[in-house]
Amino acid sequence: MGSGWICGRKMRWGLPFGGATLLLLLLPAAAGQNSPGVACSQNTNRTCQECLKNVSCLWCNTDNTCLDYPVTKILPPASLCKLSSARWGVCWVNFEALIIAMSVIGGLILLAVAVCCCYCCCGKKKSRKPDKSEEKAMREQEERRIRQEERRAEMKSRHDEIRKKYGLFKNENPYARFENN
Repeated sequence: MGSGWICGRKMRWGLPFGGATLLLLLLPAAAGQNSPGVACSQNTNRTCQECLKNVSCLWCNTDNTCLDYPVTKILPPASLCKLSSARWGVCWVNFEALIIAMSVIGGLILLAVAVCCCYCCCGKKKSRKPDKSEEKAMREQEERRIRQEERRAEMKSRHDEIRKKYGLFKNENPYARFENN
């Protein structure tokens, strides 16, 4: 089980689970949207679920108030409600946990993308050109082949000299055409 199995498993299941979790967190908020004319302050001292039916509302657990979400800022300021007490979208997740979870998921996605890019780039580099050890091995193999050819030619000439010395050397083809007379 190589590293490809682990990387493939993370990439295959990590992203869909993260996306599904985010969808489950934000789906109830988008589905239960009230009309824009209803003010969030009307839901103060009621329940968190009633307040968060309108996606433009923010529930503060410390004093059970339903506030208009400050759309000009990404996060609600501490003067409005502490992040550990602020709820938006769903009642069971506070802003601190949401920020931490989204940071971790975002970091994991970036890390997975970086690892896959490095893996793909390194894999293509290796297949494009041979490395130094492969080049050295190919050079040595070529040198051995050349030396072998030289030895073979030298042995052939030596054998030819011995054949010539003992009269075994035949210049002509031993097979001749039969002539009918």
